[in-house]
Amino acid sequence: MRSEFLLDPDITFLNHGSYGACPREVFTTYQDWQLEMERNPVLFLGRRSAALLLEARSALAAYLGASTDDLVFVSNATTGVNIVARSFDLKAGDEVLTTDLEYGACIATWERVCRERGAALRRVSVPLPFDAARFVDQLFESATPRTRLLFVSHMASTTALTLPVAALCARARAAGITTLIDGAHAPGHLDLQLDTLGADFYTGNCHKWLCAPKGSAFLHARREHHSRLDAPVVSWGYLAQEGAPADRDGFTGASTFERRLQWQGTRDLAAFLSVPAAIAWQARRGWAAQRARCHGMAMELMHRLGRHFELAPIGQDSDFGQMAPIPVPHADAGALRRHLYDTHRIEVPVTQHGGRVFVRVSVQAYNTADELQRLEDALLAAC
Repeated sequence: MRSEFLLDPDITFLNHGSYGACPREVFTTYQDWQLEMERNPVLFLGRRSAALLLEARSALAAYLGASTDDLVFVSNATTGVNIVARSFDLKAGDEVLTTDLEYGACIATWERVCRERGAALRRVSVPLPFDAARFVDQLFESATPRTRLLFVSHMASTTALTLPVAALCARARAAGITTLIDGAHAPGHLDLQLDTLGADFYTGNCHKWLCAPKGSAFLHARREHHSRLDAPVVSWGYLAQEGAPADRDGFTGASTFERRLQWQGTRDLAAFLSVPAAIAWQARRGWAAQRARCHGMAMELMHRLGRHFELAPIGQDSDFGQMAPIPVPHADAGALRRHLYDTHRIEVPVTQHGGRVFVRVSVQAYNTADELQRLEDALLAAC
């Protein structure tokens, strides 16, 4: 499997979770789309792009268990979070409820939006070791009548924990609270059925575990919320099209969710158009079995090092996928990460949460037991 990727053979790459890695075959498809665009940019962008994007969105929607009309492409999950945060009608005194497990860039988004609107961002501290059965109750213990929106990751970045978002969304819907789920790590990593998951908004990356080219992600919104969302760039999608009705903001025509959010001027669409190739590439390789094998390898490594360091894992095996947060007795996360790369040529993130240091190892289909042993030996020596 390693030969199917473009990764540097001199690097032990155990960090698929940060930016992903694209297979050669899918990357070739990506370049083919770029070449196709350059042969006649006017034809490609001006007259073909809408149909091409619809075809790619349809393939992605089928993969995600969603309706094509409820899905648009964005460049990354953080962009999806920003679209919802900046479009959401927060008022002074309103509250956004989240946890201390969330991705820093998205927390920065909500902090800024809440500050601008006079709203409050409340971050609930989630106790570790993680108790999935208690999570929803713990979060709702901090909800108040002023809570307007819940923002939670599907798989937390720093700790790699999988959160019970289906139960969370059901509880929030019963309470009349809107939900935004950050699924940056979920596509290609977890089985998704977005129409039944129940989130009001869900954003995820295709360029991580789905192995699509960089800059391919999506935003999914329930139909009743389409008119609430505005694009980060106001462009042709807001202008009149022949025969189209006026939209909610008084523009004549072009009222659809897809046109407003996806018609963003001149940009490279090749990453979006390559997503179906990534889905097909994984399907031909029995990806469910690959994921199960990688999960088993990650858990074995986590438990072996946990026994050696006498540090218990922060969750049950079922709380994790192909990423394992390995607690290590090291005080300087940055120094350990640099040591692993500079000395051992191991690319792996070293994270911090709650005063603890974790080596967040990703195990993808191209990784081997020898590579995990290399990391284990390096950590035993360094710690």
